[in-house]
Amino acid sequence: MSRLFTPLALGPVTLPNRIIIAHMCQYAAQNGLATPWHTMHLGNLSHSGAGLLIIEATAIVPEGRISPQDLGLWNDETEQALATTVNAVKTYSAMPLGIQLGHAGRKASTAVPWQGRARVSEQQGGWQPVAPSALPYDDNESSPTAMTTQQIADVVTAFANAA
Repeated sequence: MSRLFTPLALGPVTLPNRIIIAHMCQYAAQNGLATPWHTMHLGNLSHSGAGLLIIEATAIVPEGRISPQDLGLWNDETEQALATTVNAVKTYSAMPLGIQLGHAGRKASTAVPWQGRARVSEQQGGWQPVAPSALPYDDNESSPTAMTTQQIADVVTAFANAA
């Protein structure tokens, strides 16, 4: 018998079923800020009957975004914008929410998928990617800047702060 529709305990949270809506990058943020699109999208999904909804990949620093249109959670402004969306969703749905925090590393500053994922230059609103090493994302891209030990420690701290 399938256990799909049976409860699942995850630490202190018990999901009513085992259906989990995975994160989906929406490329609808503005300077990392959640927009009304996020409220509508997540609000709609929160009424699906799934047991858990995971908010899309959310960068912990501006240069950690995959694209300029990615969601962020790195300062009071990005926190407030996401809180506005989450609070609106929570007003009408009891569905638990999760979030995927991330840092794109060498994959950062790339165009949205439907524009080919090529590197977005600084002149086009992009930035110089930073990563643990200077290895490029692919053979057609320039190398990211290799992070120092201190920069890596700062990213670890940024993950903790965003959490």
